[in-house]
Amino acid sequence: MLKSSQLVACVFAVSVSLAQGPRPMTLVDFLNVPQVRDPQLSPDGRQILYVLAESNWKANKRVSHIWKINADGSGAMQLTTGPDGEADPRWSPDGKTIAFVAKRAEAEANQIYLLSNGGGEARALTNHATAVSNITWSPDGSLIYFRAPDPKTEQQKAREKLKDDVFLFDEEYQQQHLWSVAVSSKAEHRITDGNYSVMSYQLSRDGRKIAFHRAPTPLLEDMEQSEVWVMDSGGGGARQITHNKVSEGGAEISPDGSQLLFTAQADQKFEIYYNSKLFIAPAGGGEARVLMPDLPYEIERAAWSKDGKSIIFLANMGVHAELFEVSAAGGKPRQLTNGKHAISDWSLAEGTNQQVFASHEMNSPGEVWILDTGGSSPRKVTSVFDYLTHDFRLPRQERVEWKGADGTTVEGLVYYPVDYVQGQRYPLVVQTHGGPQASDKFGFGGGQNYIPVLAAKGYVVLQPNYRGSTGYGDAFLRDMVGHYFQNAHLDVMAGVDYLIKAGIADPDHMIKMGWSGGGHMTNKLITFTHRFKAASSGAGAADWVSMYAQSDTRAFRTPWFGGTPWQKDAPISVYWNNSPLKDVANVTTPTIFLVGQNDQRVPEPQSIEMYRALKSNGIPTHLYVAPREPHVWQELRHVLFKMNAELEWFETQAMKRAYTWEKAPSEPAALTGMRVQ
Repeated sequence: MLKSSQLVACVFAVSVSLAQGPRPMTLVDFLNVPQVRDPQLSPDGRQILYVLAESNWKANKRVSHIWKINADGSGAMQLTTGPDGEADPRWSPDGKTIAFVAKRAEAEANQIYLLSNGGGEARALTNHATAVSNITWSPDGSLIYFRAPDPKTEQQKAREKLKDDVFLFDEEYQQQHLWSVAVSSKAEHRITDGNYSVMSYQLSRDGRKIAFHRAPTPLLEDMEQSEVWVMDSGGGGARQITHNKVSEGGAEISPDGSQLLFTAQADQKFEIYYNSKLFIAPAGGGEARVLMPDLPYEIERAAWSKDGKSIIFLANMGVHAELFEVSAAGGKPRQLTNGKHAISDWSLAEGTNQQVFASHEMNSPGEVWILDTGGSSPRKVTSVFDYLTHDFRLPRQERVEWKGADGTTVEGLVYYPVDYVQGQRYPLVVQTHGGPQASDKFGFGGGQNYIPVLAAKGYVVLQPNYRGSTGYGDAFLRDMVGHYFQNAHLDVMAGVDYLIKAGIADPDHMIKMGWSGGGHMTNKLITFTHRFKAASSGAGAADWVSMYAQSDTRAFRTPWFGGTPWQKDAPISVYWNNSPLKDVANVTTPTIFLVGQNDQRVPEPQSIEMYRALKSNGIPTHLYVAPREPHVWQELRHVLFKMNAELEWFETQAMKRAYTWEKAPSEPAALTGMRVQ
């Protein structure tokens, strides 16, 4: 019980907090916002598991733990507390046991653990030689299926120990295969074997069959050669369903076992570079067909309904993502949700036909929602992010549209400064999404885009879904085919002009930033226009010829330029004419470049080429390289450094004002970053 003095102190603290009201968000505040992922409904529909990831500055990363909550929103409870976190919670068919994946002290890699729904300590189920993933219970609860890479040979291990570790580039890898483990005895059974990889799989509702995606290797570039297969759940009777050299995903057998659904970024002829479509094929083999050939949206995920008479799917519609239902025979789909949100982490509970998902909104980046069978509207379950509107001043978000240079309608999102006054102009930050096969949607603003912080500092932010974005039909997406930069960069500048004409953006204080495909766009725009006063290019391409060979993926890039750069009569002029490096002599915008040292998608040399070109030409520039980081940076201090470096660059170069770097929690005063200008 609190003493009277403690009670007075608590009341005073609450009163002060209420009196102060919401405050502007800082970078550390932004990085401390948790993430909710992977909601899973219990078999009886009464409880939901989810993963909550929170920033751990001591560990320098986000650490995820498993939580449980009642479907009515009551009784939220943390179930796991391992120092390295846990993931992939899955209910047993009877709802009494929870399986999850974690790396605990006694294990060298991720293993399967079991936890009673009633509480207690988790116990290890597997002691596999390599890391397990993608776990699934059998319908009777006797087995758990999982994927795992093959172990390294003893010869490989011995060589590595001696540092005799020269390797064959792109030729040394461990194939991924499917296993099962008996829950009662812990006995493991290998289901697949051979010189190929199982990239993903789905157990049939009756547990007798498995639909899986099989590729020659686990390398990303070989995904285009993956095909859909079906086999008995024990591994026998495997048969190939597709023969198209197109990457498919989400294969699932219908409840009666007669049909198979999957998605692919292709058309009916299985030509690539289209919005992802829903395909149906006979489960015993036969021609696959597009179920809704005229649907203009991108199918992100799909699942059979409980009775198999319909299919429920999640569609990207540009700035929002919604759930639909369509007859298994085809026809016009029925929209189930609608709002200023983006739905993700969606799953359909097979037993109850209920749906759970995360809904991303400006003030609520990913609460868990549930949609009951026949229900008129979804209902919110978790309240993880209620503190945001209480503690912070967040920007207003709006959908806007404008006309591109050729008259095509283009859509995007605008975030207003927290002190926005209508009729007053504000400095503009233009953020372009990656992909480019993606779209910016309603939500909190993106993982490393820190929009609430930019809005707190008085910036208006534009996120344009330029030509090449998904969710707007195939013609819009395929505008890049044959010439990457045809309308995409013009769409972005048309959006800028729209905001200037509307009296919102200040044309004399404009900034460009983006990562990956957004970095490609930044590199293009600084060579195309002098209108931006500062720019930041994250993991952007400079020379498409060298980029094509350096990157770990090429399949979707080939259509942009009409062939490979090393084929006979290669379209080198198309590659070069679309390369920002070709026009880099035009750059006058002070620009910084950022890249991960281990980035395989857009490797470090691309950023080096742009940096050295600008430096040689006397343009203010810096290149920041993050050790250990892949394409998307993971370590908290690296991400904070990126944000600080960008904000300092924007403030000093575009706004001509000083910037004070934010420090990580408990960071020594001396470690304040590189104050370069």
